Amino acid sequence: MTVLDTRSLNRATLARQLLLDRAGLPVLDAVARLGGLQAQEPQEPFTGLWSRLRDFQPKTLSDLLLERRVVRTHLMRRTVHLVTADDVLAWRSRHDAMLRQRGIGAYRAELADVDLDELAAAGRAVLADGEPRSMAEMARAVADRWPRPAPRALGEVLVAALIPMVQLPPRGLWRTRAGVRNLPLSAWLGRAIDPLPEDPSDPVGQALVRRYLAAFGPAATADLRAWSGLAGLPAAVSAIRAELVSFRDERGRELLDLPDAPRPDPDTVAPVRFLPAFDNALLGYADRGRIVDDAHRGLSVSGARVVLVDGRVSATWTAQDGTVRVGPLRRFSAAEREEVAREGAALASFLSDGDCDRVRIGAEPVPGVAR
Repeated sequence: MTVLDTRSLNRATLARQLLLDRAGLPVLDAVARLGGLQAQEPQEPFTGLWSRLRDFQPKTLSDLLLERRVVRTHLMRRTVHLVTADDVLAWRSRHDAMLRQRGIGAYRAELADVDLDELAAAGRAVLADGEPRSMAEMARAVADRWPRPAPRALGEVLVAALIPMVQLPPRGLWRTRAGVRNLPLSAWLGRAIDPLPEDPSDPVGQALVRRYLAAFGPAATADLRAWSGLAGLPAAVSAIRAELVSFRDERGRELLDLPDAPRPDPDTVAPVRFLPAFDNALLGYADRGRIVDDAHRGLSVSGARVVLVDGRVSATWTAQDGTVRVGPLRRFSAAEREEVAREGAALASFLSDGDCDRVRIGAEPVPGVAR
């Protein structure tokens, strides 16, 4: 079985994630191609798409949210994702058990005496008037019936687990600050969520595996589990294994992939890219070594925004008062520093709507000295 080294996996990931060349895809197609974008920080998907698409206009994504073609909802890993309406309707039932399990796990003691089906029914009754509500409002509406759990426990399990919800605009619109207001997903989209087929081969899971590999492969089943929060989808993987190809990584793990998916030459030049907080290019794997060194692995879950140089996490970045500030994690060559500055200036212009293109690159670490 062919062994793919770390650099080969890196270039495959960059290609699947539209980070080798900015794509000319429509925004809706890009969101689908990526299997959704991590979106608990409302403005971060705009940077993620700017780094991946040519001539990306933020208004296009805002319009898709207003037109109900893209939604913000709890899905993979019980985190907020930006996904297409078609995908969330197709996938939500397959995630129900995981969402409920993780919701209960966060508040197990407080919810021990709560019948969750009764709680879900009470929550749906509250929402039957068609009025959007915050998590706190949902909790207050049912607190008389369940006075013992803390409001946070009731509200979060209702909104993020028991009732398929969408976070309504203006939350998530470009350069807009807004609190979270929720409505049932089917009410917002005017379509019912697809029921889960009673088929042991897990056809919805099969579709998820194919979509994951298209956006993240080659990958191990542990990586699939890390992305989705689902338990590895063994029946689905088994059902489609004959149509997949297999590799090994340098640790000996089996990696699965779609046969015709891009696997670029490891010497392919990778441009500098600025990634937003919690980007799935990092979080979409159990083993993130293909894109980030072990010493900096924690950046992917801490909410740090990172810069890819030669395809790997090599700096962090922030933006304030029109200036993008870069904090290198290693020494840059003169050419790398120039490319980081050029891409950072373009990002500063994007984030400021063309008002400013200032970029500041901080001092580089001294080899052998811990930061």
